[in-house]
Amino acid sequence: MSGLLTPDVCIVGGGSAGLVVASGAAQLGLDVVLVERGPMGGDCLNFGCVPSKALIGAARAAHAQRSGSAFGIAPVEPMVDFGKVMDHVAGVIAAIAPNDSVERFEALGVRVLQDEARFTGRNELLAGSHRIRSKRIVLATGSRPALPPVPGLAEVPHFTNETIFANRTLPSHLMVLGGGPIGVEMAQAFRRLGARVTVLEAATCLAKDDPELSAIVVARLRTEGIDIREGTRVASVERTAGGIATVLESGERIEGSHLLVAVGRIPNVEALNLDKAGIAHDRRGITVDDSLRTSNRNVWAIGDCNGRYAFTHMAGHEASLFIRGALFRAPAKLDPAIVPWATYTDPELAQVGLGEREARAKHGDGIRVLRWKFTENDRAQTGHETDGLVKAITDRRGRVLGAGIAGPQAGELIQTWCLAMAGRLKISTLAGFVPPYPTLGETAKRAAGSYYTETLFGPRTRGLVRFLARLPVW
Repeated sequence: MSGLLTPDVCIVGGGSAGLVVASGAAQLGLDVVLVERGPMGGDCLNFGCVPSKALIGAARAAHAQRSGSAFGIAPVEPMVDFGKVMDHVAGVIAAIAPNDSVERFEALGVRVLQDEARFTGRNELLAGSHRIRSKRIVLATGSRPALPPVPGLAEVPHFTNETIFANRTLPSHLMVLGGGPIGVEMAQAFRRLGARVTVLEAATCLAKDDPELSAIVVARLRTEGIDIREGTRVASVERTAGGIATVLESGERIEGSHLLVAVGRIPNVEALNLDKAGIAHDRRGITVDDSLRTSNRNVWAIGDCNGRYAFTHMAGHEASLFIRGALFRAPAKLDPAIVPWATYTDPELAQVGLGEREARAKHGDGIRVLRWKFTENDRAQTGHETDGLVKAITDRRGRVLGAGIAGPQAGELIQTWCLAMAGRLKISTLAGFVPPYPTLGETAKRAAGSYYTETLFGPRTRGLVRFLARLPVW
């Protein structure tokens, strides 16, 4: 049935950001239309977070069979049935998919149009044969893999995160173009599943993270046999009789069976006809203010399409800000200080707030850098997971400016520091909480407690304690 629809809220995009808005608005009793041209659940469910972590889980199980000697268990080389590994990945997607399905959202009262939307005016869209007019339009169209202008790339078969999880043949030699989070996660996963892996990175791997922490991860990847080439530019790509060859600017030629391109993301905005609605945008995405509103006051842009933070958790957070600000008309602005991210290698890598470089650039020498190694954590010792470091940054008053972790379960452990950032806590709060023993979570308390080491055990304090010790017991 076609015609004019006039919902209270129209959402374009059925990924993480759009679904949170649709669910929230519908449960608040509003008339909601959701337009999605592709599979419900977007990139995260179908091509990103969910399948990648499922593959990493399988790779971890394979690696565990090789790594038992430290525990007195004979290591064995796992027998990997890659087709069944990919069945596992598909099964995880299928288990989660009902939460994001058309049926679930229609049951909530959302009208779902499976079509492509484009603006025909400032507050009007066309989706298939439907015209949609709304005072509140939310763009949540996500992003897609970027393809670098490497000569020959368009002529050779290659994977991106949108296609690699449909592959059912284990590469004999996977070449990965890009050393960011996606590239290194997939590199380690495929190496642990039995592939030879080469990573080609034009600059440095995991460049967004603290160099001291990312170096721990890169060292582990190399220890596991991954050939990581940093500062390496690819001049061209070409087919070979056995697969693909990358030709480096140095002239070196590397041949492999498969190629994964993981060099970044591009916002999905081209089909929207944004100029027709007076919406400012550039190559980075749709321009928004801190309330996520575009240059058109009837339109908001959330998630990857605004180019700010390409993280699923931030897509959900931005959706909640829209609900609070646009629907409840309460103060709701994006706070960059509380944005965390994690890379799910082994060891994991996680960050929230300012790293040391950023903190020094902003605060100069008026910061304190606190460190606590996982070798000093008893729980890490029991599992032979001692590679890693907690690194926290405070100002002179002890206010937490940021923290980073390279180590086991860093994505879980960073949440203590996320709470500190969101609550604007001082380091004394983290130094004073009581974690159970033995846990990896003790690393937060120990790192925080190191803030007081010099003061507590310095000459002045020792002199005071000696003086007090001579007084009568009270």
